[in-house]
Amino acid sequence: MKFLLNMNVPRSLGIKLMQNGYEYRHVGDIGMFRSDDINIVQIAKENREIIITHDLDYGNILAFSGDSSPSVIIFRLRNSNPDNLFYRMITEWDEIENHLLKGAIIIIEDSTLRIRDLPI
Repeated sequence: MKFLLNMNVPRSLGIKLMQNGYEYRHVGDIGMFRSDDINIVQIAKENREIIITHDLDYGNILAFSGDSSPSVIIFRLRNSNPDNLFYRMITEWDEIENHLLKGAIIIIEDSTLRIRDLPI
């Protein structure tokens, strides 16, 4: 599984993912730090990557696109420390993995997990 980290997500989360066998790229490392969200969605789709972000706009873009990819994980947590992001993601992994593979918007909040399968 491959991930594309948005600008608002620390690279250190990507390093934790890589240490656990996943691939990642950060938009800042591939010259997309000023790209709009729609371009980032397109790049993730072309490369079969799952977007990780804090930005709710990605959920809106995907919900209205009619597409089943790319999947997106949206973190809405008070504690956005990379260790906490990774912990929450891995804690929910059994619940979200198949949805991510098929296409989904996953929102991880402090006390809630929301899953919306694509297309909506």
